[in-house]
Amino acid sequence: MNTIDLTNRYESMIYRRCGNSGLKLPALSLGLWHNFGHVNVYENSKNLIATAFSKGITHFDLANNYGPPPGSAEETFGKILKENFKSYRDEMIISSKAGYKMWDGPYGEWGSKKYLISSLDQSLKRMKLDYVDIFYHHRPDPDTPLEETMAALSLIVQQGKALYVGISNYQAQDAEKAFRLLKEMGTPCLIHQPKYSMFERWVEDGLMDVLKEHGVGCIPFSPLAQGLLTDKYLHGIPADSRVATSGVFLNEKNLTPEKLAVISKLNEVAKSRNQKLAQMAIAWLLKDDRVTSVLIGASKLEQIIDSLEGLNNISFSSEELKEIDSILAGKS
Repeated sequence: MNTIDLTNRYESMIYRRCGNSGLKLPALSLGLWHNFGHVNVYENSKNLIATAFSKGITHFDLANNYGPPPGSAEETFGKILKENFKSYRDEMIISSKAGYKMWDGPYGEWGSKKYLISSLDQSLKRMKLDYVDIFYHHRPDPDTPLEETMAALSLIVQQGKALYVGISNYQAQDAEKAFRLLKEMGTPCLIHQPKYSMFERWVEDGLMDVLKEHGVGCIPFSPLAQGLLTDKYLHGIPADSRVATSGVFLNEKNLTPEKLAVISKLNEVAKSRNQKLAQMAIAWLLKDDRVTSVLIGASKLEQIIDSLEGLNNISFSSEELKEIDSILAGKS
């Protein structure tokens, strides 16, 4: 690992209180969805973690199925933590999740108590940890009673395997019911992790108000819409981009002339703010004080540094917000 200076790691980061809890999270958190699996270069993964931590990013977000292959991101993170940051464990917020398919058979996905308890036990072994700071139910289960799923989350806290619990991908109505159940069980929900960006604004239709009402934090994932809210596609498709190399979550069909026109106009607004489009996209989420932190992904150190520079200007004038809304609505 390159030598990284940790002496001033808290000086420039913004920390926000998570809902009504006692926990503060950095304005930017590092998600390990991609770039930390066994298929990735270990040294690069290690340098990404080290760079993030040296800049005050204390929250590292994982899930049981992150990789590829599934589980390998937790193994990689656990190894990095043990070899380089063991003495800093109490300065880190480490989260994991369960909900998507992790192993074969009827107990390997969704939201049963059997699956959630088993999955977290496996995650802790992979990361060589006694506990995680936050454990999420990763997606709603249409077949398991919500009472069972929330009881499992509460039990996990009682067992000392997690300090806090959260939910992800829940719509407003189900989220509110989950919050009420957890409160009754004496384990308040800390945080909700929804997909939220300028291109994906469903959370504004009720969910954000529910989070505010119940004192639950919000940590959006995919803030850059899988890379669409950057300047990387304005002049064609780069050979190392997600569109070119994967195409699973983002492909050429997403890059219509209409979409590219919107991206280009948003890029001009960002330039007028002395920001890159990706920086403005992150700042646009953080303008809302109900948003505790924004989850970023990174494959290169420069992407982390770029994202951090976006924190220098998270205020928007009413004119800027109107212009952005007009562009997104196709009226500009």
